[in-house]
Amino acid sequence: MDFPLPKTRKINADSITTQEEKASTSSSPLTHSSPYDVFLSFRGVDTRNNFTGHLLTYLAQKGIKTFIDDEELRKGEEISSALLKAIEGSKISIVIFSENYASSRWCLDELVKILHCKELKQQLVWPVFYKVDPSDVRYQNGKYGEALAKHECRFKENMDKVQKWRLALRDAANLSGWTFLDGHEANFISKIAEEISAQVSKRSYLNVAKYPIGIESRVQDMLKLLDVGGSDVRMVGIWGIGGLGKTTIAKAVYNSIAHKFEGCCFLGNVRAESVPHRGLVQLQNNLLCEILGGREIKITDADRGIQVIRERLGNKRVLLVLDDVNELNQLDKLAGELDWFGCGSRIIITTRDKRLLIAHQVYPIYKAKELDDDEARNLLILNAFKKNKNLDECVKFPIDTAVLYAHGLPLAINILGSLLCDKSINQWHAALDSYRRFPNSDIQKVLETSYDALEYPLKQAFLDIACFLKGKDKDYVMQALDDSYLNPVHAIEVLEEKALVNAETGQIWMHDIAGGNGKRNSS
Repeated sequence: MDFPLPKTRKINADSITTQEEKASTSSSPLTHSSPYDVFLSFRGVDTRNNFTGHLLTYLAQKGIKTFIDDEELRKGEEISSALLKAIEGSKISIVIFSENYASSRWCLDELVKILHCKELKQQLVWPVFYKVDPSDVRYQNGKYGEALAKHECRFKENMDKVQKWRLALRDAANLSGWTFLDGHEANFISKIAEEISAQVSKRSYLNVAKYPIGIESRVQDMLKLLDVGGSDVRMVGIWGIGGLGKTTIAKAVYNSIAHKFEGCCFLGNVRAESVPHRGLVQLQNNLLCEILGGREIKITDADRGIQVIRERLGNKRVLLVLDDVNELNQLDKLAGELDWFGCGSRIIITTRDKRLLIAHQVYPIYKAKELDDDEARNLLILNAFKKNKNLDECVKFPIDTAVLYAHGLPLAINILGSLLCDKSINQWHAALDSYRRFPNSDIQKVLETSYDALEYPLKQAFLDIACFLKGKDKDYVMQALDDSYLNPVHAIEVLEEKALVNAETGQIWMHDIAGGNGKRNSS
C-alpha cells in the first residue's frame, strides 16, 4: 500500500537549517551547560607562573573547563565584553587575592562583576588568600590600602568606581574560602582542586533533549505555576501519558531555576528505582547526598529516613524533582509534607497518574501538552535529516503522514525520525504502512506501562473503548460499559486520571498509538 504524497507546504533546506541551528546553538540553560566550569581571577605578575599556573594544571587534569585571562594582552581602560561573558557563563569563580591583586583595575572590575553574578545568578564564589592576610583585603590594609589610595588619586573624578572596588574587596573577603600563608603548596592546591571538582559536578546541568523543539513554551507555563522566589513551599505536578515529554520538561525547568536554591536534587525514574529491595531507602540517601553537597548520610530504614529529611532540610530552600512517580508510598517517603522543606522550596513531581497528585494534595497540576503540527514536523525533520541540507526531494516525503501517526508524542516522533533517517521514499512508505498496521514496539513499551498497571476489569474497559467505543459520546460509552464488570463512572474516571482516555469534549477519546489503532494488541 502506498500513501498519497502530502498536500502541504513546501519544505526547504533553509527553514530546516534554521530550526537545527536554534536547537543546537542555543545558550539557554534549559538545554546547554555553561561555557566554563571555573573562572580564575588573579594578578598575573604575582601567581601566573606558580600558584595559578599549578591550579590550572590540576583542574585540567580533572577535565574542568577553566577560563584564564591573558592579562598581558589587555588593552584600554575597561575589561572586554568577552571577559564579562566568560564570568557570566561560569559556574564558579575563584578569586586569588595575592599581594598586588588590588593594584590592577582590571582585577577589581572583574571582582565587581563576579560578585554581581553571585547575587544575580547565585554563582559560587571562593576567595583564595595567597600569602595575604584576609583582614588586609577586608579592611584594605598594607599593600591593599596603598593600591586603593593610588586608585583614588587616579580616579578623582570617579570616586564611585573606587568605592565599588572597596565594597567588593570587603564583601569578597567575608566569603568562605582558603588561606595559604606558608607550607606545602602542592597539597593546598590539590585540596582546592578536589573541592572545585565536587562542586562542578554538583552544579552540572541535566541533559535535556538533542532537539529542544517546543520545550521553551512549556517551561514558561511551568515557571508561572512554580512562582520561584515566593516564600511558600510549593509542590507542582506534571501529568500526562507516557512519551509526552514530562521528564524533558522537568529537566529543562530544573536547569533554568536550580541556581536559585540552596540545594537541588533530580531523582529520575522513581518508579523503577524504588522497586528493588530497599529502593526507597537508597532514593532517600541519594536525595540527601545531592542536596547536602555530597555529604554521605547512611539511612537504613525508610521511616527513619523521613525524620532525617525533615531535620536536615526543614530550614533549607531546596529544589526537588521526583520523576515518574507511580505510587503514593513514594511521595510519602520522599516528600511527605510541605514542612519537610525550608521556605521558598519547590518540589516538582512527574507522573502518569493524576490521582496520586490529588491524593497527595499536589496543586497546581500542569497537564503536559502534545506537540502541535508545526513543532512535530520540525522535530521529525531534525531527527530524520540531521545536518543534510540537500533536501530537494523532501517535498515528496510523506512527512505529514508520519506526523499524523505520531499524534504529537515527542517520543514517537524521535523514534520515527531515527528509524526513517537515510531511508528512501519507498522505505518511508513501507515503514509507515507497517507502523499503522502494527505499532512500533519501542513506542508501545512506553505506552503500555500505564495499561499494565491497571487492574483486570479496567484493562477490559480500556480495550473495549479502544476497539469499539473511541470517539463515542461519554453517555453512550458509560451505557455500553454498564452491562459489564465494573462501575462505568469509576472506570472512565480512573482511565482519565491515568491519561489513557480524554472526556473533556463530551466524547471519549484516546491517543491513537495508545489505543493500538483499535486492535487488541495489548490483550
